[in-house]
Amino acid sequence: MKIRFLLDENLSPRLKVALLRLNPTIDVLRIGEPGSPPLSTLDPEILHYLDTSQRLLVTNNRNSMPNHLAAHWAAGGHIWGLFWVRPKTPIGKLAQELFLIWEASEAEEWIDKLDWIPF
Repeated sequence: MKIRFLLDENLSPRLKVALLRLNPTIDVLRIGEPGSPPLSTLDPEILHYLDTSQRLLVTNNRNSMPNHLAAHWAAGGHIWGLFWVRPKTPIGKLAQELFLIWEASEAEEWIDKLDWIPF
């Protein structure tokens, strides 16, 4: 199964545009869009959404998310991957990284895995 992305609301909306320019068939939602959690959704609810929607989260939230993620896993939850965005990464570079990951891997490879992008 191809990766389905969920972009954190704190990331620029231009990231989705840049990613879809690389391939318009990529399944990508941004928090706050129809079909995704609403803006200001709390981390535990986002993690539950990831588990049930089979989406990989792309975020720069390194403050509260790690503790909520540990609690989510301790409660038996799963995620379909999470990418922490390195600070000051240009949007074009980030879109290219996500496109390459989408092109070269399957969603199941990222279950319960965390990584930094760019690598």
